Amino acid sequence: MTYARRALVASSAPSAREAEAALAEMGEWVAVEDADVIIALGGDGFMLQTLHAMLERRQPVVPVFGMNLGTVGFLMNEWRHHGLDDRLERAKSFKVTPLKMTATGVDGRVHTLPAINEVSLLRETRQTAKLEVTVNDRVVLPELACDGILAATPAGSTAYNLSAQGPILPLGSGMIALTPISPFRPRRWRGAILPDKARIGIRVLDAGKRPVSAVADQREIRDVAQVDICMDRARELTLLFDPEHALDDRITMEQFVA
Repeated sequence: MTYARRALVASSAPSAREAEAALAEMGEWVAVEDADVIIALGGDGFMLQTLHAMLERRQPVVPVFGMNLGTVGFLMNEWRHHGLDDRLERAKSFKVTPLKMTATGVDGRVHTLPAINEVSLLRETRQTAKLEVTVNDRVVLPELACDGILAATPAGSTAYNLSAQGPILPLGSGMIALTPISPFRPRRWRGAILPDKARIGIRVLDAGKRPVSAVADQREIRDVAQVDICMDRARELTLLFDPEHALDDRITMEQFVA
């Protein structure tokens, strides 16, 4: 596909700024709000920032082609100075559906945030968190004692979720991974794979004594009492990848990394 109006954004890392300067001389660029594609230079964290900017600032949602100038770069393509026109022409597009986190604080305030990788709940103190977990309004775990719990999308299943021993979900699987973080009770529960139509509710038990924070990707809400999680199908995002570097292949191959 041909993209005529391109925006260029870069992280604050010196390598990304140098790459931005090199690309800026190679063509005409438009402001993000006028673009039909965004070229993002940085790492996975900067890619998430770029995607969240479109979701949270109500910018037009357009495809993003990232080039890695960070560390892991799982959501990015390889950095190359030349050949951008051809790469965009040949790029494969992948739809990513974010989660919607609705977090109610102990003070009664309600915060609604998107999460592209995962929503995680984490204990704030040395005391174990105690959580009640519901799925579609049915109590499935009356009391989970743990350091926390997270719900991950397929795109985010190879990130924090994998580090917490959660499953890798193929892109397009239509699933959500619900993964405990250092669970203590019940001892044998190691998580669940849920259809992405499921509504997940997590109530903090004894929130005053055992405070818990909720994190949607990089945004944290402290001292929550209740967190509700569901897929937000109205806010679908598009990532572009080189055919030889496609996201679905990378997620699949992560299962064979020693």
